[in-house]
Amino acid sequence: MDQESWLSCEKTAVLQGGFLLANQLSQPAPLSALRKEDWERVGRPIVQAVTEICAQLCGSNQECHQWRKKIVCIIWSKVLEVEQGVDTDVSWKENQLFAVLSSLPDINHEVLFELVKSMGFFSIYVEFLQSFQAAAQCKELERLVKHVTHECTDEDVKFLLEVWWKLMKGRREELDSLDQIFITQCARLTQNPSDYSPQASKRFKPDPDSVMSNTCMFSILFQGLNNIKEYVTSAELCYFGLSNCLDMLYTSYLIDHETDLPTEVKLQNIARLVSLQKINNVWKGADLTQAICQAQRDLVACLTPAQNKPSGMTLIQAMQTLLEIISSWEVKGLLMMPTHDPSVLAIRLKESLCRVLKSLELLSENMDGNGQTLFSLKKTLKGLLASSSFTVPESSPSEIESVVMAILDGNVKGFQDLPKLYASKLSQTFSKTEWLSCLERNKHAFQQRDLVMTLASTLIAECQSDADVKQAKKLKDIIVDIYSHLPLHDQNVALSEILSLSRKGLHGFLPSSLTAGYDEELNLAFNSIIQSGAKGSLSSAVSAVARVAFQNPEATLSRCCQMAVVNLGAHTLLAQILQQLPGLRTSPGDSKEMRKKEQNLLCRCLHSTVWNKLSSPQEEDQFLQFFSILMEPSMVGQTEEKLSFLSPEEAVQAFILPYFSSSTSNSSKLELCLRLLHCILSSISSDDTSLWIMNCSPFPLLYCLAQLLNSCSRCWEQPAEGNTVLSIEYKEVLISIVNTLGKTVGKEVALAPSSWSRALSWLYGKVEELDWTVRFHLKEVWREHFKYEVPSSLMAVCELSEQEWSGLVLPHYGQGTGLLAWVECCCLSDHIQATMLDSLSLNLLNPDEVNMFSKGLMVAVLQILPWCTAGEWDKLLNVLRNLLHADKLHVPYSLEYVDFLPLLDLRSFACNLRLSVFLLRLFQLLCGSSCADWLPPHGWAHVGRLYAAAVRGIINSVKDKVPLPSTVTSSTSPDGNSDVLSKEVLFVLTQLFCHVVHVQVMMPGQPEPLFLCALEILSNYEAVLAAYPKSSTALQGADTRHFLTTIADNVQCTEMRVVLHQKIAQL
Repeated sequence: MDQESWLSCEKTAVLQGGFLLANQLSQPAPLSALRKEDWERVGRPIVQAVTEICAQLCGSNQECHQWRKKIVCIIWSKVLEVEQGVDTDVSWKENQLFAVLSSLPDINHEVLFELVKSMGFFSIYVEFLQSFQAAAQCKELERLVKHVTHECTDEDVKFLLEVWWKLMKGRREELDSLDQIFITQCARLTQNPSDYSPQASKRFKPDPDSVMSNTCMFSILFQGLNNIKEYVTSAELCYFGLSNCLDMLYTSYLIDHETDLPTEVKLQNIARLVSLQKINNVWKGADLTQAICQAQRDLVACLTPAQNKPSGMTLIQAMQTLLEIISSWEVKGLLMMPTHDPSVLAIRLKESLCRVLKSLELLSENMDGNGQTLFSLKKTLKGLLASSSFTVPESSPSEIESVVMAILDGNVKGFQDLPKLYASKLSQTFSKTEWLSCLERNKHAFQQRDLVMTLASTLIAECQSDADVKQAKKLKDIIVDIYSHLPLHDQNVALSEILSLSRKGLHGFLPSSLTAGYDEELNLAFNSIIQSGAKGSLSSAVSAVARVAFQNPEATLSRCCQMAVVNLGAHTLLAQILQQLPGLRTSPGDSKEMRKKEQNLLCRCLHSTVWNKLSSPQEEDQFLQFFSILMEPSMVGQTEEKLSFLSPEEAVQAFILPYFSSSTSNSSKLELCLRLLHCILSSISSDDTSLWIMNCSPFPLLYCLAQLLNSCSRCWEQPAEGNTVLSIEYKEVLISIVNTLGKTVGKEVALAPSSWSRALSWLYGKVEELDWTVRFHLKEVWREHFKYEVPSSLMAVCELSEQEWSGLVLPHYGQGTGLLAWVECCCLSDHIQATMLDSLSLNLLNPDEVNMFSKGLMVAVLQILPWCTAGEWDKLLNVLRNLLHADKLHVPYSLEYVDFLPLLDLRSFACNLRLSVFLLRLFQLLCGSSCADWLPPHGWAHVGRLYAAAVRGIINSVKDKVPLPSTVTSSTSPDGNSDVLSKEVLFVLTQLFCHVVHVQVMMPGQPEPLFLCALEILSNYEAVLAAYPKSSTALQGADTRHFLTTIADNVQCTEMRVVLHQKIAQL
């Protein structure tokens, strides 16, 4: 009902009628001059009117309460208006209640007090009393005390004590429209006119800096009770009054912060209060939740420091007043405590006595003077406490259960610790069915990590006994649902905690009857993620995985690893999901020693699920990519450092070291193991602190890798049974691993050389038995500790510093092998290559020496070519180009593919043509009878790939000499540029084609890479010719096609020859 309607409705008319009748009965004196003793005669029509109004609303407690408030608001506003003598001309503009107030006769405070007392509207009176500012509030309270003191009765005493107790409980937080109206009325009618304006705030708060009178609420109430103590004739009222005094003394003087009760004690007190109120019919239609809130307010009022400290009475004065009151009542025998069946007030008094006595004991230790009053009060209170021999009744489990569930269902504030108690201890005492139902209804109240873990502990404990399977499964489902709604950070912490208990998480403690159906849930979660792929929400996918992981981390990770490898493209998304779940990484508080003893769970799952089951190159590639993403730093640690889901150290410890330390290593896993190690080492950045590598047995690992590198010289031999021989393709990976690992270990060794001296000596001694080139790859480990050691024959062709280099007498490097050792050094690294080129001892003025060097170099290159990796071959080609440019390598160019030399400027192409001829002569030697049995078929395929790579490098160099349409601006015609060497490029490409086909025809098996290289040359020829059509006449074109066709005729493979003919015909 809005304000306009209730101000002029039937009920206000009934109220108006009651006051008009009362006004007639009071004649000849007006109602505004009513005395307290006249109320019985005059006030009956008013009481009857209010009773009638409330009786009409018996069906709605809330509406009934609102009308009680409306009645008190109207009457009190009328009293204030009469008291202030408000002008009607002003009132009708400013007063919201003008319509109803103007219809009532003038009244005074006695009418208000007697009506409140008669109807028991104590709570409403106090609510409105607290709308006044502090000074006005004290003034109103003084009026009340004066009223009850005059011709005091038990009802007056009860009135004062009820108001006192409700004032201590403070104002409710929520203010309704009636409260706002009355606040406005108070501000309008109690302030000076100059202080009030209609635009002022509707809610006034006490000003702590304002000058207060010598009176305060504390002193008014204490003194008021002291004044009427002689009129008290009931023991219950004595208990009530003494409890009020003790509680106000306690909250005003004896505590400075709220007293926290244990949750169980608090529940017991509230349950007892609710039960006693129910017995005494105090609820009056209120539901259980409202009764609990009221009981809680009662409890908080006794334990919370007073907001406004007393200003009109000292502690000593308060204690003296209290002693007077107690003495008076003791003389009358009103403080005799019951021995059994105590009332609510008797129990409250006993608890108040205990609290105050405990505080007074502490106060007496710090109090210097006035100790006699304190001593007397303590003695008196102890006597009272001793007389209260009754036992405070405890609530039954069923009553506590009802209260707890009502608190949770009603979301009652002030019980923050209740969910934890409910999740643990109360689960054992409550009805399991009701406990579960309440938990399910209030899952939101348990959305905290520690509560989830407490519930999990409760479930685990129940499963140790004969728990009902259906109820236990329901509890498990509720726990998992609550966990799923936690923030991601809390989910991870809970994951880590559950993982610390068992690798199988929650399922590690549950019987199989509770885990049934989990596999289907796991399948559904991952199948949904895989099917939605990148289109799905990452957060939803993370939540789904976290849910199943909390139940069983090991099974979840195993399935994740399997799906990442088996499903094409799934590895990236699944790795990103795991990066969001660092709780699956390690358990909280795990030390490095603990992690060494027990393998990382992810590594364990990868081992059991994937490592020995990779069945295709695609699965191996996805496994390595999955691994690589998980090692990327994507998480922030406790000290803000970047962490990866899988640390490189854990990966090395789990996958690399076991392989190399096993005496029965599976040779099929060697190449995958090396790729994995290469992936791990690639994750080390240049500024990364790599101290972890020193925890992974780096020196034995380097020695094992060095042994593998040494065995690469036997890659074309048939391996003996039980021996592991690495393919030439993996030699380059191995070299990269050794170089990276050596550099990383060397950096750590350099920081503490004395700590690693013995390990360095051990490693150096072990690799002395290996090929001398292997030690070059380990130079970064020992750095200046040991010199470069090379065959002595190398010193004959190089001028090397004896401070850094020393010669070795090696059986396979006799006289004349220096150039072979020189070429081998050139393949090792760019730094060594530069040193070899700078220190080469060659007299260019001696033609015989240059000629012999050139022939010897070809033989040396021939000897190492089949064992070169692609990287080593690139280094060697760079050496050859360097020597050709410096005129140290003599390669005569013969015109064996042309009848005459065309009139062209071939100086720009001299190096490329001579390099191509050098390679041609090299392969003529390699394919000759003296080397025919050197290589198996896959060895010939390897050298074919190396030759094809070299020719492609030459082709690219030649192409750079002439701009093609893609590199020429539209405003410039290619034919208009006289500097373009298009004819020369066509001639060189023709020569390269002849060389490639020549080598292809010579080589066993005619490797496909050379055929593809020949096609690439023809394609480039066609592109140049299309860009520069004037480079060749029709006759020259026909001659060239005929010539190239004749060369292609030598190709033995019919399919290759046909394709080459077709390509040539298109030129």
